[in-house]
Amino acid sequence: MPLRIAFIGAGSIGFTRKLVADLLAVPEFAGVEFAFTDINRRNLEMVAELCRRDIAANGMNVVVRADTNRRAMLKGARYVFNVTRIGGLEAFATDIDIPLKYGIDQCVGDTLCAGGLMYAQRGIPAILDFCRDIREVAAPDCLLLNYSNPMAMMTWAANKYGGVRCVGLCHGIQHGHHQIAQALGAGKQSDVDIICAGINHQTWYVDVRWNGRKVSAVELLAAFERHPEYSKTEKVRIDVLRRFGCYSTESNGHLSEYLAWYRKRPAEIARWISMDVWINGETGGYLRVCREARNWFESEFSRGADGHPPLSYGQKERSTEHGSFIIEAFETGRIYRGHFNLPNAGTITNLPNDAITESPGFADRFGFNRPVVGDLPAGCAAVCSNSISVQRLGVEAAVHGDDTLLRQAFLLDPLTGAVCNPPEVWQLVDEMLVAGAPWLPQYKRSIAAARRRLAKGPRIKTNVTRGAARLETRSLAALKRLNPREGH
Repeated sequence: MPLRIAFIGAGSIGFTRKLVADLLAVPEFAGVEFAFTDINRRNLEMVAELCRRDIAANGMNVVVRADTNRRAMLKGARYVFNVTRIGGLEAFATDIDIPLKYGIDQCVGDTLCAGGLMYAQRGIPAILDFCRDIREVAAPDCLLLNYSNPMAMMTWAANKYGGVRCVGLCHGIQHGHHQIAQALGAGKQSDVDIICAGINHQTWYVDVRWNGRKVSAVELLAAFERHPEYSKTEKVRIDVLRRFGCYSTESNGHLSEYLAWYRKRPAEIARWISMDVWINGETGGYLRVCREARNWFESEFSRGADGHPPLSYGQKERSTEHGSFIIEAFETGRIYRGHFNLPNAGTITNLPNDAITESPGFADRFGFNRPVVGDLPAGCAAVCSNSISVQRLGVEAAVHGDDTLLRQAFLLDPLTGAVCNPPEVWQLVDEMLVAGAPWLPQYKRSIAAARRRLAKGPRIKTNVTRGAARLETRSLAALKRLNPREGH
């Protein structure tokens, strides 16, 4: 039988097509079979058609099967990608808009903070369902490659409760590596080597070497402060580097919402962000661009195209996403060095063993091998430890449908706790549970009780606000005026 690689949530307009292109850049994979599944038949069929068009344009004869029957698509699969967003953009909007009424101003809202915690409550029951199907119908020892956020909590639940091998994958480290090389003025990114370790979206470049010479924190800080672009767009990351001695992987907007200090006072948010690109700190920026991308994609596809030519397959076009390189390493034995999200198990010695940590490792026919990193700098470890406590509560709450643990996670979340007092958190969680009812089956009783409390009142007063730095979702006409060919 051909090697079967399955995608759950294959209607994703970004990840699926890109990862297929990456995989088909590997010569040995010319005979693989892709199996796509999604609950949204239209999105599934659109992405499957685009991938088939790309495959034909590259002169390949690769089979792409697509069906809403998940178990049928997982049958016999040796590798499964999870690229789902449970609840879609409808649920995602509640993650941003409801906390905003309480003063919690998020840029992304998919990893920590109020939005990330609710993302996990929807996603974890789903990934455990996926794991059950993988155990029952996929190939023995199938590997689940999780790209869905919140990365750490999803991967934690799958490894602890799912009964399958699961690795979490992200591209933040690659992007930050590129920034460091640019800030230092290196001719090539490969001239700069890194050791990066921590937890997903709070991973630290603990060792940076340029042509073999160790770069000090003082030197790296000076390089970022004088860079004409990054000095303006990465103010939070530069400030964290200044105070903790390490550069952090995540974008300015991401990082700003994981900490207690940069978004708790609306009047001060503008000091720490820039509005040139959403990821630099715009309120609800990720939600906006997701809405625009979905609207554009559906409009263009209905006219017979997606606004882009077919993708070219080859090593030059291959992205830096880890997924294809891991499967190549497992199947061919070629050694791949990357950064993987796996149970810590002593890899970072001053973080809890049960946490999902992100650190360097190698993949080959024998699987994953991660060397011991040792201790993170004490301050960096403390930041991660705070977040790990929130993640642990979030995972257990989602698995067991325990709204008390969920409320405690909200209280302990750095930004939520900096903005809200306990009664506000209790009401916020009630509102978010009720809004998320269609996607939270494990909270049926808690949602009924929350509805009764909200109906009975009295309610704590909240404020309807657009946030400190929100932009309007652009119409299709506006996107086409911006760029008639690509629109986005």
